[in-house]
This record gives sequence, structure tokens and C-alpha cells, in this order.
Amino acid sequence: MGRLRAEIWVGAYLRRVFAAGAAAYVVRRGDGDAGAIFIHLVAAEGERLFVPAPIWQGAAEERLWSERAVAAGADGPAAKAIEAVLAAEARRDPDIWIIEIEDRAGRHFLDEALTSE
Repeated sequence: MGRLRAEIWVGAYLRRVFAAGAAAYVVRRGDGDAGAIFIHLVAAEGERLFVPAPIWQGAAEERLWSERAVAAGADGPAAKAIEAVLAAEARRDPDIWIIEIEDRAGRHFLDEALTSE
């Protein structure tokens, strides 16, 4: 059957986030069919980045994510480090999607789609 188109997945994900009372923004719109999707979570306790899981973790057939550890560096807080990672990804692959979630409780809404490394 194949993987759900990126724009359809993003639309469903945004509806899920909104229904739970959180805010979500499409920061960068990627390829509607097969663009990789990156989730930037802004929460009260800090910021987190979820990236597409490697294919060997089963991400070829369905969309799966893993959390990418991004620590604050000499240049500033984790938010700046996450922005730098996303900018580098966008330069490497112009078809990516970037979704930003704002949720004080820190919910990422990926649940069963989150893998452990």
C-alpha cells in the first residue's frame, strides 16, 4: 500500500494537535508527496526535535520518528541549536517539512510513531 502522502499526514497531525488544545505551525512546507517531516516541540521545560527515523527502524513503510538530542552550545540555547540543525537539513534536502508544536505540557503527539534508538 505504501506510505501516506506527506501533506495528508501533516494535515491529520495538525488536526490532532489542535484538538488537544496545543498550537501548531507549518514553518516550512515541503514536498507534498514524500517530503521528510521534522517536528520541533516548544514546551515549558525546553525544546525538543523529532526527526524521521532511519529506514532500518521500519520507517520505509510508515512514518516513524526518533528524538534527536540537541544541546545548547557555546552559541546559545538549545533553540538556536535546533534552528541550526533544521537549516542544515533544509539546505541538504529542500523538500523537507518543518512543523513547530507549542505545548506547555510537552506533548509531541507522535505516540506510537516514536522509536527508541
